[in-house]
Amino acid sequence: MINQLEDTICAISTAPGIGGIAVIRISGKQAIEYVSQCWQGADINAMKSHTAHLGRIADKDGSILDEVVLTLFRNPHSFTGEDVIEIACHGSTWIQQQIINTLIDCGCRPATGGEFTRRAYTNGRMDLSQAEAVADLIASSSRASHRIAFNQMRGAFSRELSSLREKLLEFVSLIELELDFTEEDVEFADRSRLLDLANVIKSTVDSLAGSFAVGNAIKNGIPCAIVGETNAGKSTLLNHLLRDDRALVSDIHGTTRDVIEDTITIGGTLFRFIDTAGIRKTDDTIESMGIERTFKKLDEARLVLWVIDANSDFADIEELGNRILELVNEKTLIAIVNKIDTLDTDRRKDIESFMTGLIGEKGTTAYISAKNGVGTDTLERILTKSLVLADTDDANQVIVTNARHYEALLHASEAITRAIDGLSAGISGDFVSQDIRECMHYLGEITGEISTDEILGSIFSRFCIGK
Repeated sequence: MINQLEDTICAISTAPGIGGIAVIRISGKQAIEYVSQCWQGADINAMKSHTAHLGRIADKDGSILDEVVLTLFRNPHSFTGEDVIEIACHGSTWIQQQIINTLIDCGCRPATGGEFTRRAYTNGRMDLSQAEAVADLIASSSRASHRIAFNQMRGAFSRELSSLREKLLEFVSLIELELDFTEEDVEFADRSRLLDLANVIKSTVDSLAGSFAVGNAIKNGIPCAIVGETNAGKSTLLNHLLRDDRALVSDIHGTTRDVIEDTITIGGTLFRFIDTAGIRKTDDTIESMGIERTFKKLDEARLVLWVIDANSDFADIEELGNRILELVNEKTLIAIVNKIDTLDTDRRKDIESFMTGLIGEKGTTAYISAKNGVGTDTLERILTKSLVLADTDDANQVIVTNARHYEALLHASEAITRAIDGLSAGISGDFVSQDIRECMHYLGEITGEISTDEILGSIFSRFCIGK
């Protein structure tokens, strides 16, 4: 890749297939020269940057391939920081491929996956965390994941890390300055102030790392385990939420014996619903395995939907409820009393009073009829306002969604913790300095200030061609 940065590259940037239009992108020092060979229209060399022009593209034999709109972005004010030309042609796959072939004949090279974004990174148009956010933005499937990726692409995460690195640099500079004057016994750095600063840095790093649980869930779908006794209406609820007959519904107990998963966006957030085997005492080996998986999925979920048959005996509800409450811990619990359409007024009052006493402030209770759709709108509003999403209410808050970033933050936290311990114990400044520099190293890995071709190749290989 390094030896190919001087090449002028081209690729189709729109999704594969037939559409109304397609966009072909060209980037490199010779973009204007190469495109001019097949362009019939105004002189590209005389065009102003960020202007669009109608013309034609002809192949090497002079045959017109298509009437197109050419847009020029002159360096350095382009996505890649190089001269960039985008050709909007008709969406025929044959036209697209013929234009690409013609550009290759003129001297362009086909771009590899993520090469345009990698050039933007190499040319300083964005750092590595912003480049990765481009891929996340393209892959975003909900308002919440889009907001997080867009915020990161605009540099919110980068600015946070830059501020940390500046503080660390000041920190290590003062300590290392002392090392140059060890014989004079001069102290440039106030140890108590440095300790306070190190604790602030650790708090920030840990906060960023702590946001990964929520960020990763939003990126891949909030995992919601639907649990409860057999025949409580879990599969009916899943089908209603998904607007599809995804799960088999039957009056026979133990119908669902394995985990069923599917995703849907509700209120701008992607949820991953997991329908599990009904919990009951059984001698059936297969059903028992399904129930075992139920509790495993409950442990993995961030949000637990406990479906209760409104006609169940209160003692049975309490027995299972206590077991679920023990496993929920810090997860968000929504107790869903189903089949309320079958209750009379007295039973409805009794179960509402009972659930208030059982759940209290440990969760939220919703009353629905999954079969008839009664109360499900209220349930969906509860889902979108659940505690699991509280950390994303601030559009400007930095939320970590990338596993690579999370791992680097954990290493950075370990390094700054060693520095704090060293300062508290009064160890030599050179050891403290080494830990601080290690912390800076891991933060630099996130933004790409510290990188290797192997890491970069792994990151950009996951991008689509044309981006």
